[in-house]
Amino acid sequence: MNNINIEVAYALPDEQVILSLEVPDDCTVEEAIKRSGVTETYPQIDLETDKVGIFGKMCKLNATLRNKDRIEIYRKLIADPKESRRQKAEMERKKAIQDGSKKA
Repeated sequence: MNNINIEVAYALPDEQVILSLEVPDDCTVEEAIKRSGVTETYPQIDLETDKVGIFGKMCKLNATLRNKDRIEIYRKLIADPKESRRQKAEMERKKAIQDGSKKA
């Protein structure tokens, strides 16, 4: 059995970790995540609910890895991106109105 080199990546708002490891060539995404130790370091990771991907493309935990793959563990979104953009645009619109009235 041959080994392959892969990475496991996990990011928090203020911290990012990328772990490099060598795994058997028949290793699954889930096995590699467990071998990396990232779930011990970051106990908030829940493989039952958190989504995972390889190079930004979602995959299942039982996907087989290839040499040089990077597994990414995705956190749950705190806010809806569309709602965040709408709120930001509204704040910018109000600021522009205020700035306009100060100049008059």
